[in-house]
Amino acid sequence: MTAHSPPLLLDVSRLIWRGWSGRLPTGIDRTCLAYAAHYRDRALAVVQRGGATVVLDRAASSALFYILLTDGPLQRARLLRLLPRALLSRVPARRLHGALYLNVGHTGLNTAGHTRWIGTTGVKPVYFVHDLIPLSHPEYCRPGEPEKHNQRMRTLLSLGTGVIGNSAETISVLTGHAQSQRLPIPATVVAPLGVPPVVPGAFASLPESIGTPPLSRPYFVMLGTIEGRKNHVLILNIWRELAERHGMAAPQLVIIGQRGWESEQAVDMLDRCEPLRHHVIELGRCNDALLARYMRHARALLFPSFVEGYGLPLVEALALGTPVIASRLSVFQELVKDIPDYLSPIDGLGWMERIKAYAEPGSSARAGQIARMEGYAAPGWNQHFVNVDGWLETLAKS
Repeated sequence: MTAHSPPLLLDVSRLIWRGWSGRLPTGIDRTCLAYAAHYRDRALAVVQRGGATVVLDRAASSALFYILLTDGPLQRARLLRLLPRALLSRVPARRLHGALYLNVGHTGLNTAGHTRWIGTTGVKPVYFVHDLIPLSHPEYCRPGEPEKHNQRMRTLLSLGTGVIGNSAETISVLTGHAQSQRLPIPATVVAPLGVPPVVPGAFASLPESIGTPPLSRPYFVMLGTIEGRKNHVLILNIWRELAERHGMAAPQLVIIGQRGWESEQAVDMLDRCEPLRHHVIELGRCNDALLARYMRHARALLFPSFVEGYGLPLVEALALGTPVIASRLSVFQELVKDIPDYLSPIDGLGWMERIKAYAEPGSSARAGQIARMEGYAAPGWNQHFVNVDGWLETLAKS
């Protein structure tokens, strides 16, 4: 960055909150981490706090990027030591005019302070849109979330110089929303999320223990927050029937994910359904190495969601060579074509039969999907940023 060239700005507010709270990263968090890893050497960190927005200088930004990309039990303490000093080392607003500002986590887009900061500084906002689920399927979201997300999308469409979408499906839904609201559509680029992650714990550096199955019985995996739209109840009811019919000869189910909103029915089954006790394992916290080990040796990943913005677990499973049984969603078919076995998310009998078929030793159905995986190359972060970097250069000159 020279005295005459505006810096590249990267909003890391969501990652600070994640590090402070100690929560495991979600799919959106992983995307934010990937952007921090890629741009850490050429970007200044942006922090939103209490309605104000601060751009840190080069030294403070470097220190903050290092902490955010170094996960562990000391992260909160390191943030506590750095942030009070770092927030004082702000870059003057006059140096920001014309700078590209990347907001990858939907952070602050529903606040008046964000809009004011964009107008005051004259930065060029570039937003990442992950999904429009609160608008298309509000029944799966917390009260008030549809209104907040509507304001986020209004800000994104009204102020954005550009929008990055994780899929053509997401950009298509965004375009339809913009047209229905008579809002402008900024320049867009489609850049699928990468696998493996370019953050600590990447699959590429997993230990040899991934080669050892974690369970002695055949098992299936569900991965993701336990919430209504993920359709855990369907699978848990299937497992109850499998357990009652076959006893200890039934396959096991491993549910990896934190308990989320509107998950009472699934949680009640997990906590109190006696037939599931010896057949279902719930892992609320799971590091990348253990996750990959469970995923690699599963008979299949089960992904019966009613709606998804992307579907990172599906791509991660196929990258590890694990078959997938999934809902017939257009975004899944865009990402991985016809490799998985697809079913309606309300076809309980169909899911039961597919699970039974994949659980069999020497399953021909499972072998057929493994054959369809031949030649599959999961999207990578390198290609993601090749697409994004060239597009950003064009935006910077506009």
